[in-house]
Amino acid sequence: MLARCAAALVAAALLVTAARADPVANFYGGRQINLIVGYGPGGGYDIYARLLARHLGRFIPGHPTVVVQNMPGAGSLRAVNYLYNVAPKDGSTLAMFARNMPLIGVLGGNSNVAFDPRRLIWLGSSSSFVNDAYVLARRHDLPPLVLGGTAEGATGSDVPIILRDTIGLHVKQVVGYPDSTAIYLAIERGEVHGRTVDLSSIKSVKPEWLKPDGDYRVLVQFARATRHAELADVPTARELAKNETARALIELAELPYTVSRPFAAPPGVPPARAKALQAAFLAAHRDPVYLEEAGKLGIDISPVGGEEVLRAIDRIAAAPPDLLDYVRKLLAETRGGR
Repeated sequence: MLARCAAALVAAALLVTAARADPVANFYGGRQINLIVGYGPGGGYDIYARLLARHLGRFIPGHPTVVVQNMPGAGSLRAVNYLYNVAPKDGSTLAMFARNMPLIGVLGGNSNVAFDPRRLIWLGSSSSFVNDAYVLARRHDLPPLVLGGTAEGATGSDVPIILRDTIGLHVKQVVGYPDSTAIYLAIERGEVHGRTVDLSSIKSVKPEWLKPDGDYRVLVQFARATRHAELADVPTARELAKNETARALIELAELPYTVSRPFAAPPGVPPARAKALQAAFLAAHRDPVYLEEAGKLGIDISPVGGEEVLRAIDRIAAAPPDLLDYVRKLLAETRGGR
């Protein structure tokens, strides 16, 4: 009995010593991490963020609670500006925002952009889009092609204009809806006739849109070098490009999709905590429980780490100047309310 008690005391002492030796666990133990989402509840970004929030804390030393906070505005620019300039830089705040925010940060020319994407602490992206597609879906019973979108300059506003200029698509847009849920409702009411959106989001939120005999049709696939297996009859934008210049523009605009569901911490997070967050992010995406839940939600999980996000940013920055100028003009046009 004495031996067992002594062994238990030694084990307890070792645990206390180990805890004291792990400052990351000391920091996160009993703490809450705030995960800011740059869109409202119910959309694709929100689904990915809430899924990760339910699992991430298990893989961070100290096992903190992760709580999602929605911060919609300006196509998620509000959220990334907040993360970069206002959020605590101690590892207690993370954010998820639009895939095109790194592109917007690299391009410059927008006085509302107050962040440098190269200085963010990138955890990675839940999806590299290898199993997904960005599609233009519409109601087939309404004749004009009027699409709904969130903020001017958001992905849902950019891509229709890219398709207009590269494949000759004739489209009008109504932007300014607060979130994805509002757009879906507007389509069902007939206020607008369709939208551009991730295939995985449709499968998760509106699976009835994909029924062969339903009221909705997918017209074109974006962010795909080849056709998605589930949309074998729907052409890609690259297939429909008017010429090689148009195809090059499409390929540049598709680069952000390789880091399609990005997560980041603000600059200045202590290196040990940053590494712990990055390791936990990838560990969560390998976890069978996480993957099982993602499968039930019907969302694409094809993760990449923080280094791959930075490589994607470098590839965007290295694009030919004339293509970057086109994208700058495109963003200026979408901010202008087209």
